[in-house]
Amino acid sequence: MKRTTLKITLLSGLFCIMYGVSALAQADLLSLLDSVQKPAGSEKVVATFKTSKVINAQSTETVKKKTLDFRITHRFGDAGGEAGGGFHTWYGWDNISDVRIAFDYGITDRITVGIARSKFDENIDGTFKYRFLDQTTDNKVPVSIALYENMAVTPELNSLLYAGTTVPSSDQKFADRISYVNQLIIARKFNSNFSFELLPTYMHMNFVKAFVNPNNGAVSENDLYALGAGGRIKITKRFSIIADYFYIFSAYRTNNPITPYYMPLAIGIEIETGGHVFHIDFTNASGINENAFLPNTTDSWLKGGFKFGFNISRVFNL
Repeated sequence: MKRTTLKITLLSGLFCIMYGVSALAQADLLSLLDSVQKPAGSEKVVATFKTSKVINAQSTETVKKKTLDFRITHRFGDAGGEAGGGFHTWYGWDNISDVRIAFDYGITDRITVGIARSKFDENIDGTFKYRFLDQTTDNKVPVSIALYENMAVTPELNSLLYAGTTVPSSDQKFADRISYVNQLIIARKFNSNFSFELLPTYMHMNFVKAFVNPNNGAVSENDLYALGAGGRIKITKRFSIIADYFYIFSAYRTNNPITPYYMPLAIGIEIETGGHVFHIDFTNASGINENAFLPNTTDSWLKGGFKFGFNISRVFNL
């Protein structure tokens, strides 16, 4: 009985030694394969931007898998100008242009879906973002690219949507309330302090009022094309300057004397504190989501039509 136990003990010890040698050899082999498959300097570039939006513009950043990003964006009224700005409204603080509450969820590290509600046009929108290409540190892949899709519906009453038109009630449809935005977001992190992106954009509105620009005879379009640009300059570990701009290609909105339109421009600062990122910004856009500010920016920076705003992003791991 004692001899049998000794044999078992010896065999067990020998097996453990052989297993350990095998595990070490396997680990060395895996390390060798990793060094071949992942050469030094080919890692993915991370944190091109700190959040999923710059200010008005989307970024290539997506929400991590099984993570919820709760975001509140608030935009006040005009700081100056003749449309309610100045001291008596405390430079726009007494007025609210738009408020947006959004929930974005990471299905994977590359795919984010979201839902939000805005004050502007009472828009309820659903979003989808897919980052399908990542910049690498060796520059073999020089940019990150993401696809962004947005569909918004306004539940405003028909009398508001069709005001100033001759559309009879029998021809008014729910589909008329819907608009769509499609964007390709192309971003590059040039170094640890500077990131830049371009956003070719297409927007379709199912219904628009047939207004005419008397300067050129152009009629308001269902389809809008735009090119956006955004950037981030890091100043300190937790403080950055951010900005974005959109150029709208629209004959109807060019030099329109009845309703002047302007290109959306936003400038702000970004502060990272613990579990959330805080933005403080100024922009001439009244609306927050693309379906609102792309076709409807009618305020000028030079005429005091810029608005103070902020957003808070809080991330929850689910």
